Amino acid sequence: MSRTLVVVLGGTRSGKSRFGRDRAAHLAAGGPVTYIGTALAGDPELDDRIRRHRLDRPADWATIEAGVDLAAAIRSVPAGTTVLVDGLTLWASLTLADNPARVDAVLDGAFAEVLAAIADHDGPVVVVSDEIGLGLVPLDLLGRAFRDLLGIAHQRLVARSDEAWLMVAGRAISLPPPVPA
Repeated sequence: MSRTLVVVLGGTRSGKSRFGRDRAAHLAAGGPVTYIGTALAGDPELDDRIRRHRLDRPADWATIEAGVDLAAAIRSVPAGTTVLVDGLTLWASLTLADNPARVDAVLDGAFAEVLAAIADHDGPVVVVSDEIGLGLVPLDLLGRAFRDLLGIAHQRLVARSDEAWLMVAGRAISLPPPVPA
């Protein structure tokens, strides 16, 4: 039922959160927006990022801290409300739980539930996530498993999207629909 699904990918400090916020505001057209955060406070640098993100979004937007149950957080948002999920990356890290053997279980379980919750939501959904697959192959098994999890999750999410964007240096690059085989 989701009226519009927008996926915003990019590297660290690429402008993806700002762009996602602006797309959510535009899609809401003055209506309600719920921000679903996935970062867990705990270290000074991350705490400062969370603080700055809060200052950057409108004060009247509702906020939900998802924890590991992102699907439930999305399902809790009232119909007609625009949802901004920022970001999928930290949620995937929490869900993988430092266990590289869980990649398929996460994709077929918790992530499939997130996709279903997005599809069931009667309102626009914007998902922000880090594109981490453009660099070197990680040396350790967990790093490779996380990169694979996020890469496959992005492919599945973008395949269902109405808009997909790649942020580079503050600029949005529209990703075209797939070319028919």
